[in-house]
Amino acid sequence: MTVQTQSLKGLDLLGEIERLKRERNAVILAHYYQKPEIQDLADFVGDSLDLSRKAAATDADVIAFCGVRFMAETAKILSPEKIVILPDMDAGCSLEDSCPPDQFAAFRKAHPDHIALTYINCSAAVKALSDIIVTSSSAQVILDQIPKDQKIIFGPDRHLGGYLSRTLGREMLLWPGVCIVHQAFSETELLKLKAEHPGAPVAAHPECPPHIVDHADLVGSTKAILDFALTSPAQTILVATEPHIIHQMQKAAPHKTFIGVPGGDGNCNCNMCPYMALNTLEKLYVALRDLEPRIELSPEIMDRARVPLERMLEMAGRTVGEGDVGKPIVAEPTRIDPRISGD
Repeated sequence: MTVQTQSLKGLDLLGEIERLKRERNAVILAHYYQKPEIQDLADFVGDSLDLSRKAAATDADVIAFCGVRFMAETAKILSPEKIVILPDMDAGCSLEDSCPPDQFAAFRKAHPDHIALTYINCSAAVKALSDIIVTSSSAQVILDQIPKDQKIIFGPDRHLGGYLSRTLGREMLLWPGVCIVHQAFSETELLKLKAEHPGAPVAAHPECPPHIVDHADLVGSTKAILDFALTSPAQTILVATEPHIIHQMQKAAPHKTFIGVPGGDGNCNCNMCPYMALNTLEKLYVALRDLEPRIELSPEIMDRARVPLERMLEMAGRTVGEGDVGKPIVAEPTRIDPRISGD
């Protein structure tokens, strides 16, 4: 449901959001793909899992997650005692939409000898049907711990799964989902940019199709792309992910030039996530005021979804090479390797 905000004209939104944040004892989270004005007022800006972990470590009663629905669901799973609100409940995800729980359950049933490694960009219900959740930065660490003869389903992103399969030489059965943002990048436009800026490295998210990642100097999570952009000696960097991350790059390295890779029409706007764009300052204010829209998940779904999330934390966080795919135990959730924080 999209929140109606027509009656808020003239309101001091920033001041009111700060007031409500204090009154509600809330923490505001913003994904890198949010609009700059939302990133700038957030308590934490980052990748989805990293944000959920940081919120869980606070004493906040309310989590206002400026991102998309699956991210807010993950925050609720990791902080079931907290109220989690999303400024616009219509802020979904093409990857989540591509993988309905009933179809994923039937797919798993048809392949009983496979375990399911599922990208965190999916619904809580699909997480509950999975064996291990992965992020783009933890997937290799986890795959390295799974026996080579173990058959694997990877979903919902076929481009991330294909990239891992090619890179690691692991055959996997791929669910056919894609991210509409990363799918839109044009190889032709990327090659034009490379010709215009010779020597400029390309940083790409592995959700991009092969014709983009094959030209990349760095393939990694949003956090990895940001780190690369800030540490690379290059003064111009071509960025193949949702362009709002460039806001953080420009803030941290104003002396560098960051250029978003366009889509097929040469217009970078086609690569802005339409779901992320649904969140606005007005909707954030209303969500904090009304504590709605609120993420509600059944205890059963949260308990089942928490298991594959904890398996990821165990396998990628502290016992690399020793992770038990069957029964991991997470005794000290604060000791988590930062490598798993990128989605």
